[in-house]
Amino acid sequence: MSARQLPRLVALASAVALVGCGRSPLGLPHAASTQAGHTAGLFRGMVIAALVVGGLVWGLIAWSLIRYRRGRFADDVGSQRSYNIPVEVVYTALPVVIVAVLFFFSLHTERQVTELSAHPDVRVEVIGFQWQWQFRYPTADVTVTGASAGEPPELVLPVGQTTELHLITRDVNHAFWVPRFLSKRDLIPGVRNVIDVTPTTTGTFAGRCAEFCGLDHWRMNFTVRVVSAADYRSWLAAQPKGTP
Repeated sequence: MSARQLPRLVALASAVALVGCGRSPLGLPHAASTQAGHTAGLFRGMVIAALVVGGLVWGLIAWSLIRYRRGRFADDVGSQRSYNIPVEVVYTALPVVIVAVLFFFSLHTERQVTELSAHPDVRVEVIGFQWQWQFRYPTADVTVTGASAGEPPELVLPVGQTTELHLITRDVNHAFWVPRFLSKRDLIPGVRNVIDVTPTTTGTFAGRCAEFCGLDHWRMNFTVRVVSAADYRSWLAAQPKGTP
């Protein structure tokens, strides 16, 4: 490496470090729900598997370059057989096993993330429309509706409790996306889409529509505020009743 290239490498490393600030070591946002924890675990496992496979491949390449480099071993070209049955069986079976294991854990994680609770603690209707959001709490007769101007609407959820979200659209396709929940789910006309979210940490998290839905798609932002169960009940009691 030349002296001229060193500052560029340092700048690149600094940029990567800054991008990773506030995120988990592997670049994902910190999981804020039980379902997100399952997704993060699967992602970490796949990254580790990829690093192991990549390390093995690069290690073999490096060994070949060193072992058969020109010079002392120039005349030692190794075996020239056209096949090696044991080696061929290994490098054929091993990728199949790796893919099968990753598929098994992917399917298992999908079931954990998409499984619905038989008795959720809270039910909320998440309604998307061009170009805002509405959150309805049917059992409490509370509705929060976003406006075109001003602060984005806020979805309030209790920490440690399972909330069943019914995703509904009034017009075109939208997508409910909260990065800290590590999932995105579409709102499709005529399709019943329901997900469970069990927040594990309090705080306010950004959310937005992740499906281009028209001219003012960029306006479809919202926030999710996760509070304690007592604060959640107090918030519900303080909200006006009925649909505005």
